[in-house]
Amino acid sequence: MTGLTESIESMEQLATVWRAMVLDREPGADVRDLPGLAVRWADCRFVFWNCVTLTEVTADPTLVERRLARAADIMRAKKHPGFLWLFENLLDGAARAGLADAVERAGLRLAFPGTGMAGDLLPVPDPAHPDLTFTRVRTDEQLRAYADINARAYGFPLEDARDGLAGSALWRNEVHAYLGLRGGSPVTCAATVEAQGRLFVVLVATLPEYERRGYGEAVTRKALHEGARTTGLTRATLHATAAGAPVYPRIGFVPNSPIRFYGLKG
Repeated sequence: MTGLTESIESMEQLATVWRAMVLDREPGADVRDLPGLAVRWADCRFVFWNCVTLTEVTADPTLVERRLARAADIMRAKKHPGFLWLFENLLDGAARAGLADAVERAGLRLAFPGTGMAGDLLPVPDPAHPDLTFTRVRTDEQLRAYADINARAYGFPLEDARDGLAGSALWRNEVHAYLGLRGGSPVTCAATVEAQGRLFVVLVATLPEYERRGYGEAVTRKALHEGARTTGLTRATLHATAAGAPVYPRIGFVPNSPIRFYGLKG
C-alpha cells in the first residue's frame, strides 16, 4: 500500500469501528456521514467514544478550514467532550503547512498526537508471559475490570470509562476482549474487532504500576491471536497513542499515518 492509501485505510477503520462502538451506547448516539466529516459521537462520559473525523482526501486549506469550523460546531453542541481525529496525510501540503493556524481559528486545541499502524501480520502465535494468564471478557464484572484498567491508564475517572463499556453485549460477544491476570487480578487488557476485512486493535491499557513489563504486548498478541483464529483475517490495524506506539512494531505493525487529536478550547 502507498502512504496515502494506508492513511485512507486508517481513517476508514476509525469510521467503521466507531460506528459500532457508538451505536452500542444508544440512546444518544450520533452517527452521521456528512460532506467531508464522519460523526461518531456517543455523547457519553467515555471521551474516546465521542469522535468527529475529516474524511476527504488531499483537502486544500480552504476546504480544511470549512471542515474544522463545522466539526467544532458539532462538538460544541454536545453534552460531553470528545475529540476531532485528524489524519494528517489526508490533507494536501498547503493544508498541512497551515494546519496550526486553521485549528486556532476554529477554536480547537491539540490534545495529544497519535499514529495509525497496520500490517499483514496475522496469524500470530498464542502468546505466553511468565506473570500472566489470559481470560476473555464475558461477564459484566470482567467488562468493568476492563473499563477500570483503561481509566487508570489514561487518567479518567472510573465512572467515565465504565460509561463507555458497562452492560455492553457487543463487547461481551463480538469483540475479542481479553484481560491479562497477574495472581488472579486484572492488570492489562486489549481487544480486537473485525472491520472491513481487517482486525482492528482497540483499547489496549495496562495499570500504571505494571507498565514496562511486556504485559501490554502480551495481551495484545492474545487478542490478535484469538481474533485471527476466529475470523481467518490476515491484516490488522490500530491507532496508537505516543505511549503505546513503541510496543506495536515489535508485533509487526508498521506506522503509516500521523494522527492529531483535537479538543475544544476552554
